[in-house]
Amino acid sequence: MNIGLFTDSYYPEINGVSTSILILKENLEKLGHSVYVFTTKCPDAPKNEHNVFRVPSVKFNIRRLGTFINPRLKKEIKGLALDIIHTHTEFSLGIFGRSVAHQLRIPHIHTMHTVYEFYTNYIINLKYLETAAKAMARKFSASFCNSADQVIVPTEKMKKLLLEYGVRKNIEIVPTGIQIEKFSEAVNDPEKINLLKKKYKIAANDKVIINIGRMSKEKNLIEVFASLGNYLSEHSDIKFLLVGDGPDLEHLQQITAALGINEQVIFAGAQPWDEISLYYRLGDVFVSASQSETQGLTYIEALASGLPVAAKYDPCLDGVVINGENGYTFRERSELLAALDKILYNADEMKRLSLSALNTADKFSAAQFAASTAALYQKIKE
Repeated sequence: MNIGLFTDSYYPEINGVSTSILILKENLEKLGHSVYVFTTKCPDAPKNEHNVFRVPSVKFNIRRLGTFINPRLKKEIKGLALDIIHTHTEFSLGIFGRSVAHQLRIPHIHTMHTVYEFYTNYIINLKYLETAAKAMARKFSASFCNSADQVIVPTEKMKKLLLEYGVRKNIEIVPTGIQIEKFSEAVNDPEKINLLKKKYKIAANDKVIINIGRMSKEKNLIEVFASLGNYLSEHSDIKFLLVGDGPDLEHLQQITAALGINEQVIFAGAQPWDEISLYYRLGDVFVSASQSETQGLTYIEALASGLPVAAKYDPCLDGVVINGENGYTFRERSELLAALDKILYNADEMKRLSLSALNTADKFSAAQFAASTAALYQKIKE
């Protein structure tokens, strides 16, 4: 098949959406399909990209948006003889992709990656307008999904949410995959890991709690800090490593200073995608309290790295973090701290959870993700 993927976010941008689309493209190509990506221009984009078309863009809050679609691009797309158009955004490139699918009279599939009602504060930061903004976000999401021929979501949580929004089109659950081998022990590089430990002053006997992701309000890191403040003070052998950037970074640094735990909290900032697997290797346990995930790829990456996970319960974690098997879910502060005690201070328990984490991650391979998506393409095309 000839497949067109339309997205506002793509490699080398580092986020769950761009990563999932890169993985989908590469693995669909391994299955013998021709895949073309239509996305926004990005300052760090590689010069020679295979079958990637970029349009001018501007940075808008937390994402890039296309600003101008060259009419010549439409002619190029027509010459590609696309069989399917698969949009991954509801904004500029998504609207463009939908329009092209309509003009070419080919199926339009849409993946809903983001729950926008969790992100309205980036657009309208006025408390009294919050309810109206969230309602508008739900209506906008439902409208775009209903304009597609088929909708894909990564979890049952997302499917239930879209049904509540009023989406009438068929919704299929296709869990996003990751490159399992990228995080496996086989690609472990002890020398690079030791250099990172020296860089961040992580001692050989230190225990490391890690969080990888965006430093922003919806990730609920403030709750993690509230839970860990006294715990870190009481356990001088623990470091808390945060990898990522975002609008809440400065505020989180201020919280760290107020709690007096500066020496134990490490803000590593955003890191290149190709090096992220090394950072997981620095950790002993992955911790998150986010309630805004649609699937939570970082949880799966952590599991694939052999890291137990301690996560605040969320329906998107069903089948991913299995309580007492590959980590622990928590609802209260006391449950998080109890989980950390079990994982960090019991070598046998950590080993058991780590082995189970690796087994769980196998279900979310990139190959399976691409095969399931391709099967859905074929079904909608028939």
